[in-house]
Amino acid sequence: MNETASPIRQRIVRWEDPMIVAKMAREMAGIDLFRKLLAEEGAPPPIMKLIGQSLEEVEEGRVVMKVEPGEHLYNPIGVVHGGVMATLLDSVMGCAVHTMLPKGRAYTTLEIKVNYLRAIKLDTGSIFGEGKAVHVGRSSAVAEGKAYDSGGKLYATASTTCMVFAV
Repeated sequence: MNETASPIRQRIVRWEDPMIVAKMAREMAGIDLFRKLLAEEGAPPPIMKLIGQSLEEVEEGRVVMKVEPGEHLYNPIGVVHGGVMATLLDSVMGCAVHTMLPKGRAYTTLEIKVNYLRAIKLDTGSIFGEGKAVHVGRSSAVAEGKAYDSGGKLYATASTTCMVFAV
């Protein structure tokens, strides 16, 4: 028997049909969509279920989501994988842009830049991602984001450029 073996852990992820919320997104203004999602009047996208994100706050041009660090998010060196923080920050920045879009408009990320400031572990506690729209135009948008703990300690910052288009 392998002396380094440890008990197997398991995580089961359940989600609803992602096309339901995609249809909602095409049929209403962004702020209305996110207010409904915050009120749990629609299923979150599967990526949120996969990494354990939750929508915490929504206003025009600003979105806050939360992630709870867990072993299932660890990389080989024993800390939360940077891709999880990139996903959290991409989500909040893109959604902040989306809250500014009228019905019939959508966005997609063209580029994202993340600056990692410190490692996140189980004992870090909840990590909040906050995204703010800086500029939302007819064909492009710019947003910024930050990831911080419940005490306000900063773990990462980010910026993004999004393409805005008709759906």
